[in-house]
Amino acid sequence: MKMAVSTTVNGDPRAFLCEPGETLLEALRGTLGLTGAKEGCGTGDCGACTVMLDGEMVCSCLVLAPEAEGRRVETIEGVAEGSDLHPVQRQFLEHGALQCGFCTPGFIVAAKALLERDPDPSEHDLRYWLAGNLCRCTGYDKIVRAVQDAAAEMRQQARGDAA
Repeated sequence: MKMAVSTTVNGDPRAFLCEPGETLLEALRGTLGLTGAKEGCGTGDCGACTVMLDGEMVCSCLVLAPEAEGRRVETIEGVAEGSDLHPVQRQFLEHGALQCGFCTPGFIVAAKALLERDPDPSEHDLRYWLAGNLCRCTGYDKIVRAVQDAAAEMRQQARGDAA
């Protein structure tokens, strides 16, 4: 028997029907057509399906879709503001911090979450935070440099906004 779920996805109210055992990832990709989050492992080990649920990072392959009832979900599709890329997205492109792109949405969601909590993370803290996201193509140095430069850009923007 399908369940009705009402939630907010990327700021928009959304409602959908799902099976009780359907994952949030399956609902996002299949029912809602938000295909940015990827299923890499299905066990929460790779981070390709990372989304934010009520402001906390989760692997959407491990969350049941009915658990999104009344909650706020943020996906990679909600990171940019219209056609304006978020600094993390922009710096990933500038640094060539992606190759196949499969892991990129999860890394970007995770990096954005980190920078919202800590606008000036050390390299050690940054690598620790991103340890739950795996990349098989680029290695991690370009990703780390991209996030560091995004952090610097965001700090500079914040100083400019405060002036």
